[in-house]
Amino acid sequence: MVKKIALSVKNLNLWYGSNHALIDIDMDVYEKKVTALIGPSGCGKSTLIRCFNRMNDVVDNCKVKGAINWKDKNIYGKGVDVIEVRKQIGMIFQKPNPFPKSIYDNVAYGPRLQGVRGKKKLDAIVHKSIKDAALWDEVHDRFSDSAMSLSGGQQQRLCIARTLAIEPEIILMDEPTSALDPISTSKIEDLVFELKKKYTVIIVTHNMQQAARVSDHTGFMYLGEMIEYDRTQKIFERPKKRLTEKYISGRFG
Repeated sequence: MVKKIALSVKNLNLWYGSNHALIDIDMDVYEKKVTALIGPSGCGKSTLIRCFNRMNDVVDNCKVKGAINWKDKNIYGKGVDVIEVRKQIGMIFQKPNPFPKSIYDNVAYGPRLQGVRGKKKLDAIVHKSIKDAALWDEVHDRFSDSAMSLSGGQQQRLCIARTLAIEPEIILMDEPTSALDPISTSKIEDLVFELKKKYTVIIVTHNMQQAARVSDHTGFMYLGEMIEYDRTQKIFERPKKRLTEKYISGRFG
């Protein structure tokens, strides 16, 4: 079966001022698969994932060269609608960041911005998104409660529901479980398995066991370079590069 490519990264370079943070990155991200990015702190994982929906545009003195092709166009090309890119390529951050609003209003926020007004339609979107984020059983009778009253793990799943409500194609997760306890982490990992049935997921993680558990493909990064990118099983069991093998076996990082 031919794997469809969701994002194709070609010769991507990024500078913060004079700091060359990403160096000649090439990789294909496959549709409805989970891609993990691993590597020690400061190696460029979060910088790379933030290129995928142009979050780095808001960073002063940031320069990007190369291409990230999505839907047969370079998202860094001229005339690209950045708002549309960010709508289709959603982002979940390291720390849950719910709005100081009700649970319902958090999830309805994006659809309302897009012009959805009818209560029936909004209800349907909110209910489906909360179910798809595996949060329904815990909050279905608490929609008017503040999102801030939820636990950390519940807040993170609410943020996932908020992202799903605007119907993205790709979901970016920047260390989504690093601030969570083991039980909440397990729920997010279970959710990732469900999400890939409908979405392409890219996850940055410091946790190699997590990458091994949840991903289909893994990229190992070091000092701004993509040292090795392959099927997850191959990266963890038969890495081609000695540096990858040293990192996987815990000899540095």
